[in-house]
Amino acid sequence: MRLLLVDDHPLFREALASAIALAFPGAELHEADGIRAACDILDRNAGIDLTLLDLTMQGVAGFDGLVTIRTRFPRVPILIVSGLEEPRIMHEALRHGAAGFVPKAVDKATLTRAISEVLGGALFMPPDRGGPPAPARPNSRKPPLAERVARLTPQQMRVLTMIRQGKLNKQIAHELQVGDSTVKAHVSEILRKLEVISRTQIVIETAYLDFDQTGGGF
Repeated sequence: MRLLLVDDHPLFREALASAIALAFPGAELHEADGIRAACDILDRNAGIDLTLLDLTMQGVAGFDGLVTIRTRFPRVPILIVSGLEEPRIMHEALRHGAAGFVPKAVDKATLTRAISEVLGGALFMPPDRGGPPAPARPNSRKPPLAERVARLTPQQMRVLTMIRQGKLNKQIAHELQVGDSTVKAHVSEILRKLEVISRTQIVIETAYLDFDQTGGGF
């Protein structure tokens, strides 16, 4: 397991790394003090399994850092580890592509659970911070992924491909020359047919799928 820790406070990175090393012996940890350094590490290490990202770093406005990493590296899930605890911010982070949110004030057990859940393909929100309970791990009795992808129409396959590329609804609408509402409808159908609950899960579940073998090639 390879994790990337992105925080501009060295002491917190050290504490976080120590907690993770105890919970996941043998985990390979990489550290970055900013978004540019994080992108450099992700460029050089294609096997990073999870990025743990602070929202409030010097030179980073709002969710810009999250969006940058999400767009450039859509296959790598992002778990926010932040001192911000407002439910509104937590939900907004998920809307911008995070796979989970952990306040810095949580205990090690909660952090460990969050990492495990996100690595397992679920979203994580701490229920005692005003968010909904963390979703369960994906149902192992789901039909095979290729079978679920085969349910998609050709246009939905095009939208799926662009989601995997990290494109937003407006970008997809522009490229397909359709309205935003049409793209939203396609995304909703893709979520339903793939039996997932977020764009992040779409990317994670289809990361290594060869569309040509599912009959979805273009």
